[in-house]
Amino acid sequence: MNNAFKALADGTRRKILSLLKEKDMTAGEIAEQFNMSKPSISQHLKILKNADLVSDEKKGQYVVYSLNATVFQELVSWALDFVEKGDEQK
Repeated sequence: MNNAFKALADGTRRKILSLLKEKDMTAGEIAEQFNMSKPSISQHLKILKNADLVSDEKKGQYVVYSLNATVFQELVSWALDFVEKGDEQK
């Protein structure tokens, strides 16, 4: 979960996740949405993948990235548990 929070700390990575929430995309399609180099986008995707926030699948000559909702469910569950425990202490 620590890697997920570190990955979410960056605005570019949050925007990538928002794009992937709408539809699966290739790295090139993602890069078109930003004013930065493709290697920079690839680095952001690598961090998101290492945090299990995105998954990738090779389709022909392209790699298609998609959102991994399971990790988000774990983060939300942790946050709700954290809030509920805080409310119990009041």
